Amino acid sequence: MRPRRFSRAALAAVLTAALTTTLLGAGGPAQARPRPHPSPPSSAAVAGHSLRAPVTNENFYFVMADRFANGSTANDTGNLGADPDVSGFDPTNRGYYNGGDLKGLTSKVDYIKGLGTTAIWLTPSFTNKAVQQEDGPSAGYHGYWITDFTKIDPHLGTNDELKTLIAAAHRRGMKVYFDIITNHTADVIGYTQGDRTNYITKALFPYKAADGTPFDDRDYAGTSTFPPLDPAVSFPYTPVLDPAEKTLKVPAWLNDVTNYHNRGNTTYQGENSTYGDFAGLDDLFTEKPQVVDGMIDIYETWIKDFGIDGFRIDTMKHVNDEFWQKFGPQVLQFAHDVGKSQFFMFGEVYDTTRDFTSRYTTTNRMQSVLDFPFQDAARNFASKGTSAADLQAFFAGDDWYTDADSNVYQLPTFLGNHDMGRIGSFLQADNPNAGDGVWLAKDRLAHELMYFSRGNPVIYYGDEQGFTGSGGDQFARQTMFASKVSDYLDDDLIGTTATHATDNFVTSRPLYRSIAELSALTKRYPALRNGAHQNRYADSGPGIYAFSRIDRATQREYVVVLNNSTTARTAPITTFVPRGMFTRVYGTGAKHALSDRAGTVRLSASALSATVYASNGRIRPSHAAPTSRISAVETAGADHTRVNVRSDVAGSSFYEVTFQARTPGGAWQNIGTDDTAPYQVFHDTSALTPGTTVEYRSLVLDNARHVSASAPATGTVPTPVTPTPPGPVPTPEPTNVAVAGSLNSEMGCAGDWDPTCDQAQMTKDPATGLWKLTVTLPAGDYEYKAALNKKWDENYGEGGAPNGGNIALHVAAPRSVTFTYDHATHVVSVT
Repeated sequence: MRPRRFSRAALAAVLTAALTTTLLGAGGPAQARPRPHPSPPSSAAVAGHSLRAPVTNENFYFVMADRFANGSTANDTGNLGADPDVSGFDPTNRGYYNGGDLKGLTSKVDYIKGLGTTAIWLTPSFTNKAVQQEDGPSAGYHGYWITDFTKIDPHLGTNDELKTLIAAAHRRGMKVYFDIITNHTADVIGYTQGDRTNYITKALFPYKAADGTPFDDRDYAGTSTFPPLDPAVSFPYTPVLDPAEKTLKVPAWLNDVTNYHNRGNTTYQGENSTYGDFAGLDDLFTEKPQVVDGMIDIYETWIKDFGIDGFRIDTMKHVNDEFWQKFGPQVLQFAHDVGKSQFFMFGEVYDTTRDFTSRYTTTNRMQSVLDFPFQDAARNFASKGTSAADLQAFFAGDDWYTDADSNVYQLPTFLGNHDMGRIGSFLQADNPNAGDGVWLAKDRLAHELMYFSRGNPVIYYGDEQGFTGSGGDQFARQTMFASKVSDYLDDDLIGTTATHATDNFVTSRPLYRSIAELSALTKRYPALRNGAHQNRYADSGPGIYAFSRIDRATQREYVVVLNNSTTARTAPITTFVPRGMFTRVYGTGAKHALSDRAGTVRLSASALSATVYASNGRIRPSHAAPTSRISAVETAGADHTRVNVRSDVAGSSFYEVTFQARTPGGAWQNIGTDDTAPYQVFHDTSALTPGTTVEYRSLVLDNARHVSASAPATGTVPTPVTPTPPGPVPTPEPTNVAVAGSLNSEMGCAGDWDPTCDQAQMTKDPATGLWKLTVTLPAGDYEYKAALNKKWDENYGEGGAPNGGNIALHVAAPRSVTFTYDHATHVVSVT
């Protein structure tokens, strides 16, 4: 634990009290008005170092237990018998259990450790509903269809075998993280209205108390009270349980149907993003205190009884804010109380907008989130070869995450995953004719970017063996042991001629060796993991992006030069070390380089590669902290709940700038420390009264521990707004909508992909405004889109995207299938 650190709750309470003591009338955008004389530093809140939480140098290995190693064939069927559609076990089917388990994973911990791994992150491993009837039957091998939150899935092993795995990891200095779910369970609840899954909004049917009185659940979220509910009265759909499944879920409170939203399926947009079922999965009523407390109890038990070291939290953006504001701090405090001082939680917020993703570490009081924006930027740079300036601009936005108790250095970074697909798959899709040599070079470049830049790198199991795949989801979940799945056997692995027909635990392959080398280098030079990340240079097109990592303790500077172009490049790189010698510690090229009197050093990198140089000497200590001034106080954030405060610092060495806020005459409170220029924070004002006058100042701490303070600048807390949610562009209502795809001939059309075929045309339901088509399809794998007005001019694919990717449909046995198209969202769903 960090000494002398306010808890987020305590800091928020003090800051809120301080900043709301003076209330002025005018709201609107905050304006900077510098005052003429600086004030001395306050003894209550002084300049400090940029935060480094307990987890800023972790190397994660993300693994799906069912797809890793089969340590015991005795548990393959989960004790459910031989029928695959009951047990869910079929090693020839990518959508079923393939046989991996915790015993197998334990047998391979040395293989995982060899990559330099410090933490194993497991996909959810609780007891799942083995088989569900989604788009044809599929199995819960992935772990996201939980029925019992207290036991390991029998396909994967036992609770004792989990303890064995954790002990084995701990003996080798590795942690174990659990992937957890808080917002849904397996699909168990049915509706008396039948198989109706269209989402019903709260405007059409508000929630009702047991006595029939309508209420808004948001009025109670975050409190300890909630109206009593009645299944027959309170919901737009009347929830019921099959008699055989009335006590299926554990703990028992999960069997109470009033603990779920019961509104129908989500389209992942707008209101239904937090209230709707994920393809039928029972969506928990996370606004209810019973649900909040129940989830906290579940996961505190796993910490106490099993010694889990941290959690990755699924689908965080699909849960209301108030849930996280209680769950995060309470679970973290519990972990600390039982001796887990480095316990760490990070959430999945599947979005590339830092304004949005950062709110979960600021407003919502969580420690960290997966860095989806980084994944997007890394793919663009390393795989697509986009402008180096775009990557530099991406890192310039890191300060969205800076506040009093967290920052960007805590974020886990990654290149691909089990949902979107692998980095190898992206490389082959973005560069289809490049060949293995280019794919391998770009793969290494992507990992070099991830390991040398800020954050905690995550390796998705199999990436170190060059795994690829033809897409995301099931196509990115290959087994490490010899596979019998036909869709995997034709994958073209990177850096090897091997296939998935054999085991793939080969430590001599190029990507395994490259990742192990990167891990070893960053262990030898810790600044490459948690040193200050300072942008230095970027070409305007493909070419060099350079940045420094600065070791605060030793005052040494490490310069990283990444080149995504297909030719060698050289660039002038600014540093904090004038007339200093730099020595290459990674990559190829000149062993030494000398900076000029201004600190500029010319460094090179060959095509599609990286080099790293370390300064031989220290950054010169400052004689005095430079002056600074608050240069801007501006409304920021799509919802106007952030204020961007910027400080201009006169010097040109390594500084750490602490930002403070108060009401005029009140006590200064720290709101974040930035260690990279340009210096700024995005102050979270969501808890403050709009129109409140706020003073801001910056304190500069130099590398000789001198401190200077700027003059205050004033602004006002902006009035929050409801941003226009991202969504489809409205288009005129179509005359016709067709399900056009490889299934058209099975519908009776003359050929496939025919938007004019009569049998493929949907019918509009005047009551709901939705377009529907019900057909009987034979068993098979299909792809399709929604095509409008009997042409391809306007069509919608995966996720409702215009001209989007084909939508996959697996039909395991002949059956009736209903397609539904919503023109408001352009999303096509299947039941």
